[in-house]
Amino acid sequence: MRVSLAAGLFAACIPILAQSAGDPPFLFDADWQPLLSGADLSGWHPQDAKPNEWLATRGVRWDQQATPVRLTPASRAGDRILNGRNGKTVNLVSDRAFGDVELYLEFLIPKGSNSGVYLQGLYEVQILDSYGVAKPGVHDCGAIYERWIDNKGVGGSPPSRNASRPAGEWQSFQIWFRAPRFDAGGKKVESAKFLRVVHNGVEVQRNVSVDGPTRAGMEIPEAPENPLMLQGDHGPVAFRNMYFRSLRH
Repeated sequence: MRVSLAAGLFAACIPILAQSAGDPPFLFDADWQPLLSGADLSGWHPQDAKPNEWLATRGVRWDQQATPVRLTPASRAGDRILNGRNGKTVNLVSDRAFGDVELYLEFLIPKGSNSGVYLQGLYEVQILDSYGVAKPGVHDCGAIYERWIDNKGVGGSPPSRNASRPAGEWQSFQIWFRAPRFDAGGKKVESAKFLRVVHNGVEVQRNVSVDGPTRAGMEIPEAPENPLMLQGDHGPVAFRNMYFRSLRH
């Protein structure tokens, strides 16, 4: 995949994270802004205004013995969100639109679950129970998901290594994303690009261009700005500590 000199220099300006555990980046820099505020879902709406079961909860429990494929919310509202008690509901979409952005979030899944984070509602970073997979592919956690063309999967970018933790443990993504570019007439002149994806402190993607929307993205056109989307219809998933800031040029 060809990378321009300008893009290479731009990516080189992105700081390299230490490959070790530590407190999340939004605790250290003042310019991070929360995507979840308070014990509710303000700032988000269900895709296509459909009925949904997303809820805010104080805590999330995974019971490996009793409910290995489910997540259980605490009875009180809080700053985590869960895609319902049954772990299957419509996708959740941000009210706010984003262009170039740096995103940090934490997620939790039970055994066998599947979700995804769609930058601009169109380009998916896969969430999957991939712990222990020896050679991860485009469907595994940390992958840039494949496109769907003529009823078959096309492209995608597998993670360069498997950084997945076991089911029931909180995990993190930090994503540096560059929106597609358009000329004055609205014609796309440069594809969207994942400059970096760091999974649990380990870089798994770098300079991956996405020629078009990946499978199951929103039915919206590519644009300089579009909302984020959290996939909620493929299995139980919880999110917390969701923050963003403008991409540093």
